[in-house]
Amino acid sequence: MNWFWYAVAAAVLYGLHQIFTKLASARISDGLGGFVVEGVAAATIALYLLFLWLSNNWNQKGDGTGVWYSALTGICVGAGTIAFFLLFQKGGPLSAVPMILAGGAAIMAIAGIVFFKEPASVPRIVGICLALAGLFLLRS
Repeated sequence: MNWFWYAVAAAVLYGLHQIFTKLASARISDGLGGFVVEGVAAATIALYLLFLWLSNNWNQKGDGTGVWYSALTGICVGAGTIAFFLLFQKGGPLSAVPMILAGGAAIMAIAGIVFFKEPASVPRIVGICLALAGLFLLRS
Protein backbone atom coordinates (compact mmCIF):
# COMPACT_ATOMS: atom_id res chain seq x y z
CA MET A 1 0.00 0.00 0.00
CA ASN A 2 2.36 2.68 -1.27
CA TRP A 3 -0.43 5.24 -1.17
CA PHE A 4 -1.47 4.79 2.50
CA TRP A 5 0.90 7.30 4.09
CA TYR A 6 0.00 9.87 1.45
CA ALA A 7 -3.64 9.35 2.46
CA VAL A 8 -2.75 9.88 6.13
CA ALA A 9 -0.81 13.05 5.27
CA ALA A 10 -3.67 14.37 3.14
CA ALA A 11 -6.19 13.66 5.92
CA VAL A 12 -4.07 15.46 8.53
CA LEU A 13 -3.40 18.44 6.25
CA TYR A 14 -7.03 18.80 5.16
CA GLY A 15 -8.14 18.48 8.79
CA LEU A 16 -5.76 21.26 9.78
CA HIS A 17 -6.95 23.23 6.75
CA GLN A 18 -10.49 23.36 8.17
CA ILE A 19 -9.32 24.18 11.71
CA PHE A 20 -7.28 27.12 10.42
CA THR A 21 -10.15 28.22 8.16
CA LYS A 22 -12.47 28.24 11.19
CA LEU A 23 -9.95 30.33 13.16
CA ALA A 24 -9.40 32.73 10.26
CA SER A 25 -13.08 33.18 9.37
CA ALA A 26 -13.77 35.45 12.34
CA ARG A 27 -10.89 37.74 11.34
CA ILE A 28 -10.96 37.95 7.53
CA SER A 29 -13.69 38.16 4.90
CA ASP A 30 -14.62 35.16 2.80
CA GLY A 31 -13.22 36.43 -0.52
CA LEU A 32 -9.99 37.79 0.91
CA GLY A 33 -9.51 34.75 3.12
CA GLY A 34 -10.08 32.42 0.19
CA PHE A 35 -7.64 34.42 -1.92
CA VAL A 36 -4.95 34.20 0.76
CA VAL A 37 -5.55 30.45 1.21
CA GLU A 38 -5.37 29.68 -2.51
CA GLY A 39 -2.48 32.10 -3.13
CA VAL A 40 -0.37 30.50 -0.42
CA ALA A 41 -1.39 27.06 -1.72
CA ALA A 42 -0.19 28.04 -5.21
CA ALA A 43 3.09 29.33 -3.75
CA THR A 44 3.55 26.06 -1.82
CA ILE A 45 3.06 24.05 -5.01
CA ALA A 46 5.46 26.35 -6.87
CA LEU A 47 8.10 25.65 -4.20
CA TYR A 48 7.49 21.90 -4.64
CA LEU A 49 7.98 22.23 -8.40
CA LEU A 50 11.15 24.26 -7.85
CA PHE A 51 12.44 21.56 -5.49
CA LEU A 52 11.79 18.87 -8.13
CA TRP A 53 13.58 20.88 -10.78
CA LEU A 54 16.59 21.79 -8.62
CA SER A 55 16.97 18.22 -7.35
CA ASN A 56 16.90 16.82 -10.91
CA ASN A 57 13.73 14.88 -10.07
CA TRP A 58 11.48 16.67 -12.57
CA ASN A 59 8.79 14.20 -13.56
CA GLN A 60 5.96 16.56 -14.45
CA LYS A 61 3.91 16.09 -17.61
CA GLY A 62 0.49 17.08 -18.88
CA ASP A 63 -1.75 17.73 -21.84
CA GLY A 64 -4.62 20.09 -22.62
CA THR A 65 -7.27 17.81 -21.12
CA GLY A 66 -5.25 17.43 -17.93
CA VAL A 67 -4.90 21.21 -17.69
CA TRP A 68 -8.66 21.63 -18.23
CA TYR A 69 -9.56 19.14 -15.49
CA SER A 70 -7.00 20.74 -13.18
CA ALA A 71 -8.56 24.16 -13.84
CA LEU A 72 -12.00 22.76 -12.99
CA THR A 73 -10.50 21.31 -9.80
CA GLY A 74 -9.11 24.75 -8.96
CA ILE A 75 -12.54 26.31 -9.42
CA CYS A 76 -14.05 23.72 -7.09
CA VAL A 77 -11.31 24.21 -4.47
CA GLY A 78 -11.58 28.00 -4.61
CA ALA A 79 -15.37 28.04 -4.42
CA GLY A 80 -15.28 25.36 -1.70
CA THR A 81 -12.84 27.43 0.35
CA ILE A 82 -15.16 30.45 0.12
CA ALA A 83 -18.12 28.23 1.08
CA PHE A 84 -16.26 27.03 4.18
CA PHE A 85 -15.40 30.62 5.17
CA LEU A 86 -19.07 31.56 4.79
CA LEU A 87 -20.17 28.46 6.71
CA PHE A 88 -17.98 29.40 9.66
CA GLN A 89 -18.83 33.12 9.48
CA LYS A 90 -22.52 32.23 9.66
CA GLY A 91 -21.92 30.24 12.85
CA GLY A 92 -21.44 26.78 11.39
CA PRO A 93 -19.59 24.46 13.77
CA LEU A 94 -16.22 22.91 12.99
CA SER A 95 -17.78 19.59 13.96
CA ALA A 96 -19.95 19.84 10.81
CA VAL A 97 -16.91 19.52 8.53
CA PRO A 98 -16.56 15.71 8.74
CA MET A 99 -20.19 15.27 7.64
CA ILE A 100 -19.72 17.77 4.82
CA LEU A 101 -16.62 15.94 3.67
CA ALA A 102 -18.47 12.63 4.00
CA GLY A 103 -21.12 14.03 1.65
CA GLY A 104 -18.33 14.85 -0.80
CA ALA A 105 -16.96 11.35 -0.33
CA ALA A 106 -20.39 9.94 -1.19
CA ILE A 107 -20.42 11.98 -4.40
CA MET A 108 -16.95 10.66 -5.25
CA ALA A 109 -17.97 7.08 -4.51
CA ILE A 110 -21.06 7.37 -6.71
CA ALA A 111 -18.95 8.86 -9.51
CA GLY A 112 -16.45 6.02 -9.08
CA ILE A 113 -19.20 3.44 -9.49
CA VAL A 114 -21.08 5.15 -12.32
CA PHE A 115 -18.30 6.71 -14.40
CA PHE A 116 -15.16 4.75 -13.52
CA LYS A 117 -16.79 1.31 -13.25
CA GLU A 118 -15.54 0.69 -9.70
CA PRO A 119 -17.29 -2.18 -7.91
CA ALA A 120 -20.59 -1.35 -6.17
CA SER A 121 -20.17 -3.61 -3.14
CA VAL A 122 -22.68 -3.70 -0.31
CA PRO A 123 -20.28 -2.04 2.17
CA ARG A 124 -19.61 0.75 -0.34
CA ILE A 125 -23.33 1.37 -0.92
CA VAL A 126 -24.00 1.33 2.86
CA GLY A 127 -21.14 3.81 3.33
CA ILE A 128 -22.61 6.14 0.70
CA CYS A 129 -26.02 5.99 2.38
CA LEU A 130 -24.53 6.64 5.82
CA ALA A 131 -22.48 9.58 4.51
CA LEU A 132 -25.56 11.14 2.95
CA ALA A 133 -27.57 10.50 6.14
CA GLY A 134 -24.84 12.22 8.17
CA LEU A 135 -24.99 15.25 5.88
CA PHE A 136 -28.78 15.36 6.24
CA LEU A 137 -28.51 15.12 10.06
CA LEU A 138 -26.48 18.35 10.11
CA ARG A 139 -29.73 20.22 9.67
CA SER A 140 -30.86 19.45 13.21
